[in-house]
Amino acid sequence: MRQSVRLDHGWRESGLLPGAIWLVLLMAAGAVNCQAQPEAGVQDTSAQAKPVTITLEEAIRRAEANEPAFAASRAEGRAAALDRDIARAGLLPSATYHNQALYTEPSRVKNPSGTGASSQPSQIFIANNAVREYASQASINETLGLGQLAGVRRADAAAARASAELEIARRGLKAAVTGLFYGSIAADAKLAVAQRAQNEAAEFSSLTSKREQAREAAHADVVKAQLQEQQRQRDLSDARVAAEKARLELGVLLFPDPRTAYVLAAADQIPKLPARADVDQAAARNNPELKSALASLDVSHADVMAARAAYLPDLGLNVTYGVDAPQLAVNGPDGARNLGYSASVTLDIPVWDWLSTQHKLKQSQIRRDAVRVALTATERRLIARLDEAYSEAAAARDQLDSLDASVATAAESLRLTKLRYSEGEATVLEVVDAQSAFVMAENAREEGRVRFQAALADLETLTGTM
Repeated sequence: MRQSVRLDHGWRESGLLPGAIWLVLLMAAGAVNCQAQPEAGVQDTSAQAKPVTITLEEAIRRAEANEPAFAASRAEGRAAALDRDIARAGLLPSATYHNQALYTEPSRVKNPSGTGASSQPSQIFIANNAVREYASQASINETLGLGQLAGVRRADAAAARASAELEIARRGLKAAVTGLFYGSIAADAKLAVAQRAQNEAAEFSSLTSKREQAREAAHADVVKAQLQEQQRQRDLSDARVAAEKARLELGVLLFPDPRTAYVLAAADQIPKLPARADVDQAAARNNPELKSALASLDVSHADVMAARAAYLPDLGLNVTYGVDAPQLAVNGPDGARNLGYSASVTLDIPVWDWLSTQHKLKQSQIRRDAVRVALTATERRLIARLDEAYSEAAAARDQLDSLDASVATAAESLRLTKLRYSEGEATVLEVVDAQSAFVMAENAREEGRVRFQAALADLETLTGTM
């Protein structure tokens, strides 16, 4: 006690006590800041790791922005639209502004008479007009022919075909995303089923062990229950892997990092199946594959027209206005006006090309006939696919209620079987069979929901009602 008092008195006399107190306070404040910063960092990390809620519409929108094949189809459609504008611009006159300065070595012979330009020495190259020649002219050119019209028609048909192909890619992407979306939901549901089945198998294994200890069950029941529990653990591991794979496959289309945490939000109500008459009308009006085949036929017709255009002449028109004189001026030194215009009309008539035009026409007609066959095949395939998709969707929709009833029946059967086993009226095999039947019924219900959604997406792809 005396020693502490003396120590305190020494600190006071030396004047170091306030400084020591401030040092201790600063160290404590630094420790508090160091503890607060990691906690803030943890909070930020948890905020960043918050799962993103994804609906089917949001998944489709993200997939359209990230899927490379769809991006290529969209780029091709835009390029085809620009080709159409380029072809239409070919029907309009083109204008250029030409500027040229030409110098030719003069000859030693001078013009014997004249003033101004005529008094200059003559040029060595007789093809040139003067020793110095300047041209500054605006030239307008136009070519009229059936080939240009055929090019516009072909570009329009190609743009329509690219638009139809883009729609095919868009609907195919929607169908794929729908399948992955509900497949991931089903995989999560199966994971929950596997987890519940594993817990139930563990409880049943514990029950058999207790009954064996009470001499109410044989050791064979314990072995069978343990085998069932081990199988459920393996099923749980497989279900966990399948759910993770399904989430990663969908995450590749949704996020830059497919490992991003997200939660899928699906509609609770099962959509109704449209009437067959409405489906047929929508398919005939909105099917992109049929539109693509029709556009391909229009392209082949335009190719035939372009081949026939080679038999006909092309009319060329040219109007030039400006200066073409020895001086770059509106008026020459002798007062002559250099500014003027000229016009020309050209008609090129094809005479003989060793039957190459005829062969090209025959080629285009052969390709057109092949496109017609492809069009009829597309129509037949559309009718068959429409019947198959509607039948598949109708069957899957009708089975949903039955699958729900099967799950309820299997759950009740398992409950009653376990009660009977507890009373010694049922065997362990009956309990294991009831557990397996319950798990199979639940998994079948999830697969049935995915089947219906996939069939409905396929039907909407054909009819264009997505």
